[in-house]
Amino acid sequence: MNALQALEEFVLTEAAARRKIRIGGTIREVTPSYYRVAGLSQFVKLGDRVGFEAQGKTQIGEVVRIDDAGVTVKPFNGRIEAGIGMPAFLAGDTGLRPDRSWRGRVINALGEPLDGLGPLVPGPEPVHNDAEPPSAMTRSRVKKPLRTGVKAIDLFTPICHGQRIGIFAGSGVGKSTLLTMLAKCDGFDTIVVALVGERGREVREFLEGPIQSNLHKSVMVVSTGDESPMMRRQAPRTAVAVAEYFRDCGESVLLIVDSVTRYAHAARDVALAAGEPAVARGYTPSVFSDLPRLLERAGPGEEGKGAITGIFSVLVDGDDHNDPVADNIRGTLDGHIVLDRAIADQGRYPAINVLGSISRLADHVWTPDQKELVRRLRGMIARFEDTRDLRLMGGYHPGNDQELDQAVVLVPKIYEALRQDPSMPASRDAFMDLAQFLKQ
Repeated sequence: MNALQALEEFVLTEAAARRKIRIGGTIREVTPSYYRVAGLSQFVKLGDRVGFEAQGKTQIGEVVRIDDAGVTVKPFNGRIEAGIGMPAFLAGDTGLRPDRSWRGRVINALGEPLDGLGPLVPGPEPVHNDAEPPSAMTRSRVKKPLRTGVKAIDLFTPICHGQRIGIFAGSGVGKSTLLTMLAKCDGFDTIVVALVGERGREVREFLEGPIQSNLHKSVMVVSTGDESPMMRRQAPRTAVAVAEYFRDCGESVLLIVDSVTRYAHAARDVALAAGEPAVARGYTPSVFSDLPRLLERAGPGEEGKGAITGIFSVLVDGDDHNDPVADNIRGTLDGHIVLDRAIADQGRYPAINVLGSISRLADHVWTPDQKELVRRLRGMIARFEDTRDLRLMGGYHPGNDQELDQAVVLVPKIYEALRQDPSMPASRDAFMDLAQFLKQ
């Protein structure tokens, strides 16, 4: 081989190495919720992105099923513009690259800006939308108390930094309003909010409401109810991935997801398209494994890193607090706050049922005296509620039961002291506020 032939071979080899090779297949089936691609089965795995060109744009979907005949792709666009015989290709890595400059921005489930403030600055390292939670043996302990400023929570269900707690409520009971109040919490370096399947008008209301004072350190991930199930399924994962980035930077992060139930609905739609059978009220088995996986990613990080304090709203279908999704989430979290429609009907907001709510880390917050006081207050409220029907029928006579007499006098005052709305200033010391109110 002479020198000219050697040079020619070297040039051709280098050109082949540098050339981008796009692995493709052909669309063979299109349905309202997914499409099938033949020729890609041996080159993809679950979760890979597949795209096709339509009207000059690339439409991306995710592989949700693989078999010998082809792959099932669930698109991120709500409208599928694929046609039989159109070429489809493996889209490659579309990973997320969060950066500190993302604070103050609004993005969609794919990490694209929605606020019209220009492109996002990519961070130094990619993060995975479905990362593994920190190891149970390397996670730090949860001990540091958190003051939310909401009196009913700070009194009866106190929270710690790094705790994961759920807000369980039916529709129209004040769940989003309570989340807005919690988003004003001090003591966090970064706030990440995921609005999943919410009404479009609520996005600006949330941004321009009480959270506006903390907007400069907040990252909003938005997927409204009109978007595809893939986008609604992806939004909480993107939010958690962003929160994990700031946690690994050593920051204290507040993560708010509204709501996890709509994430479960979207995950159900995706799983049904993949051919999974429904096992409980239409939910597929993978939904009940995806939920703990998502929720476990929040919480304390490894020693020396930050923590993610997770507040997850749970939309209880039909006001049934024992439906499969609510029951699964309640068993995974470190506590639950129950909003009661009967309390909301009385005009008491936030409509927190203090008897049905619990924080599993409250002992790290209460002093021994506060713990005893809360125990007595709960007992007094329980006695008041248990005898409500008796008192309405005229069966109660003052002087016969000293404890009931005390409950009848004090519990209405306690309820009044717990009233709070987003326009009111946050409570600095809930126990002191209650004591001063009862002295009036």
